[in-house]
Amino acid sequence: MKKTLLLVLVLLAATVHASEKADNLKWIEASSLNIVGKIFNDTPNPYHRIDTCKFKGWSEWQNYQVRCSAGMAVVFRTNSPTIKITADYAGLYRGQTTNILSHKGFDLYIKADGKWLYAGSNVEEYGKKGGVATLVEDMDESMKECLLYLPIYSEENSIKIGINNDAVIEAIASPFRHRVVVYGSSYTQGICSSRAGMNYPAIFTRNTGIQTVSLAMSGQCKMQDAATNALMHAPDIDAFLFDTFSNPHAPEIEARLFQFIEKIQSAHPGKPLIFQQTIYREYCNFNKKKAAREQQKMETAARLMKEACKKYKDVYFIVPNATAPDHESQVDGIHPSDYGYQLWEKSIEKEVLKILRKYDIK
Repeated sequence: MKKTLLLVLVLLAATVHASEKADNLKWIEASSLNIVGKIFNDTPNPYHRIDTCKFKGWSEWQNYQVRCSAGMAVVFRTNSPTIKITADYAGLYRGQTTNILSHKGFDLYIKADGKWLYAGSNVEEYGKKGGVATLVEDMDESMKECLLYLPIYSEENSIKIGINNDAVIEAIASPFRHRVVVYGSSYTQGICSSRAGMNYPAIFTRNTGIQTVSLAMSGQCKMQDAATNALMHAPDIDAFLFDTFSNPHAPEIEARLFQFIEKIQSAHPGKPLIFQQTIYREYCNFNKKKAAREQQKMETAARLMKEACKKYKDVYFIVPNATAPDHESQVDGIHPSDYGYQLWEKSIEKEVLKILRKYDIK
C-alpha cells in the first residue's frame, strides 16, 4: 500500500512539473508563419499538398499520400532558447524501413554563417495524442532564422511550435528562390531517410537556395492522369524535375511519357522539363528476375528520352547516382540511406543548375 501511494505521489509531482514547464511556453500554429515547398498554397488544410476535393481521380492510397506534408517546411525567426513541437495527426504511416523521425517527426535547421546547420529533430512517443517533443533547448537569446521540415509520410490537422513565453516568433519571407516542382517516387519523398530533411530535393534546396516543391508519391508516380492534371494547374512554376521512371513498368513508360510531356508543356510552355533516370537497386545484385525488369525499365526510359529530347524543346534527361563504390548506400535494396540521398543530390546538382541557368533560374 505504501509503495502504491508513493508511486501516485511521484506521478502527481511529475504531472505538476510538466504542467509548470508547459506554462512557461506559448504555442503558435505553424501555418500562421510561412510554409515553403508547397505546390498549392490554397488547400483548406494548410498541411495538405493537394486539395483532393478540387483535384480528383486519385486512388484511396494516392489520396492519402497527397495529403501528407512531404517536402514542406516552415520558415520563421525566433529568439527563444527552446523550441518544441506538438502535432495532431490525421493519418500515420506504419512502414518498417523509414525512421520515425522522418515519416512522423520534425527536423529543424538554423542558419549559421549563411548556411543551414542541423539543430535538432524529434517526435513524441508513437501514437501518443498531444505529446510534446523538444527540438532544441538551452540556446542563446539571439534572433535565429529557422527552417522546420514537416513529416514526409504523415497527415496533420494541426502543428504547433512551442517557445518561451517571453520570446518572440515571426514569419519570414521565403529564404529560397524560384519554384521547381519535383514530381517523383518514394525516392523523391525520402523513404528510408533518417530525418524529414534528408531527401534529395531538400538537400538540393539547402545547398543551392533554389526552392523545390515536392509532389512525391511513394510507389504511385506513374504519370497518371490525376497527377498530370494537378501539375498542369500548379501555379507560379519556374521548372520541373521529374523522377518518373522509378515506379512504372516499361510498358507504362512507353504508353504515357510523350503524352505526359505534351500535357505539361501545353500548360507550362517554355519551362524546362528535366527527367531523371531511375537509380540502380541493390536487390538486382543476385535476383535475376528483378534485375531483368529494372534493366528493361531503364533501357526503355533511356531510349524514349533520347527521342523526346530531339522531338520536344525544353526537355532534358540526366542520370543520377545514389550508389556508393562499395554498394553500401541503400537500406532495403531499393531506397537510399541518408548517404545515398546525399550522393544522389551531389550527382545532379551541377547539371540541374546548368540547365536552370539557361532559363535565368539561378
